[in-house]
Amino acid sequence: MLNYLLKRIVQVVPVVLIIMIGTFLLLKLAPGDTVDALVGDMGGADPQVIARLRAEYGLDQPVWVQLLVYMKKLVQFDFGWSFVHEQPVATVLMSRLGPTLLLMLSSLFFAVSIGSVLGMIAARKAYSLTDNVISTLGLIFYATPSFFLGLMMIVLFSVKLGWLPVGGIQTIPSFYSGWDYVIDVAEHLILPTASLSLIYLALYMRLMRTSVLEVADLDYVRTARAKGAGGARLMIHHIARNALLPVITLLGVQFSTILGGSVVIETVFALPGLGQLAYQAVIQRDMNVLMGLVFLSSVLVIVVNFLIDLIYASLDSRIELS
Repeated sequence: MLNYLLKRIVQVVPVVLIIMIGTFLLLKLAPGDTVDALVGDMGGADPQVIARLRAEYGLDQPVWVQLLVYMKKLVQFDFGWSFVHEQPVATVLMSRLGPTLLLMLSSLFFAVSIGSVLGMIAARKAYSLTDNVISTLGLIFYATPSFFLGLMMIVLFSVKLGWLPVGGIQTIPSFYSGWDYVIDVAEHLILPTASLSLIYLALYMRLMRTSVLEVADLDYVRTARAKGAGGARLMIHHIARNALLPVITLLGVQFSTILGGSVVIETVFALPGLGQLAYQAVIQRDMNVLMGLVFLSSVLVIVVNFLIDLIYASLDSRIELS
């Protein structure tokens, strides 16, 4: 395990560096910079003031010099200063990481667990009315954009029925503590989680259905069925374990997609997470925050894929980590 971990670290370090260099150069190719955004917010400024700001922020240097300075700080885990938030970038990122992780983990758990169960039910009753209903619902969820679904949920469950809060991560002002605070946060996460996870639930459901149908025709399943195994025991102990392998693989591949989808959902529901921070950073041209977001996202995707490899090996003993 230690050798595998060290090998993965050696492999991912160049990948992260290439991602950061490429992102830095792409951002420099985009029109405008931090000073332009600041001057626009101020309603304009004298050329001397603009020149002084560019010199203060190091934006008057050639691009390759700016890149070397930034990469030198990056290897020291110094993400720079956010000129918009007036705080270190690391502080800004850590303050927004919690809501995004809560949204992503709850969405992934809901999509994978419910999608897998529905897929197994659909496969067990393949081509029946139950299978057709589940498949049709999955198709509807997959075809509906997450932002539109979120807006419709707000209209129905928040505006019309008044069951759930419209947005945010907690009631403000609130003085909840303990379980009251947990329940309050959970209520605020219900609609964003449903909006983000339903499209992925449909994918996992379809994939699980296909995988179960394929595994059910394998020789060892036929042998178990001939020995008297059937029903839930056959599904759980003999079919589901191997049928989950493609689902776990897709989970690792789609983690970055879900992270990107959180940008839209957090904007719709006004969640103070990394997604909304990314949107604000793009609008305000806060380059240091954008670079920090790219680095953090890259690390999260790499860590999740490492965990997926471990889960994959635990589900199938034939797979060796090397």
